Amino acid sequence: MPVRTVIERGTKGKRSVAFSLDWPGWERGAKTPELALETLESYRARYRPVAELAGMAKEFDAAGPLAVAEDHVGTGSTDFWGISFAPSSLETEPMADAALEREIVLLQACWAYFDAVAARVSAEMRAGPRGGGRDRNRIVRHVIRNESEEFAKSVGLKIPEEAALTPDGLKQHRETYVDAMRAYNAGQTTKRMKNWNLPYLIRHSAFHNLDHTWEMEDKDLTADGG
Repeated sequence: MPVRTVIERGTKGKRSVAFSLDWPGWERGAKTPELALETLESYRARYRPVAELAGMAKEFDAAGPLAVAEDHVGTGSTDFWGISFAPSSLETEPMADAALEREIVLLQACWAYFDAVAARVSAEMRAGPRGGGRDRNRIVRHVIRNESEEFAKSVGLKIPEEAALTPDGLKQHRETYVDAMRAYNAGQTTKRMKNWNLPYLIRHSAFHNLDHTWEMEDKDLTADGG
């Protein structure tokens, strides 16, 4: 089956993003839709470890070419960051239970891959424009704090500042986050998201983890003795 893919263009056309609907986190941005699709395809092999951790390697390997299922305009943030900031019309809620559980398994695989890469890369990172030269620990803090203290608010969770930065705190956050997603999908959360929805939240959480996972891999100095 072709990989259902969405193109999201910034409101001023400065940047575009291409992302997979069925493989949360597989997303890449570029200056044009064509380049975004080309870059997304180039990351197919880099996404495979996530599918493998999720027990879906055979399904992923059998996936066909990228097939654009929707081409839509996102927000001004799409232009600024080169990241998807809006759900597509194909991402609706509530999600079927089986679909939600599949997305959760893939998100959990993104977490596992992020943790594994963070554990093996060098503490110092190769200098570059992203993040102002952040080292590994600062990248890890950024990812965990944004997800636990910002993204999780969307499903009604509040956590003390930096509470997820310990191993036990991170484990508890992730378990609570997933439980809150299930409750939100079941309509048990009274406050609903305004500009996001649950499929987007899962996809965005997966992407943020993977984007910085790949950043750590690209900036790893282990081979250089770092």
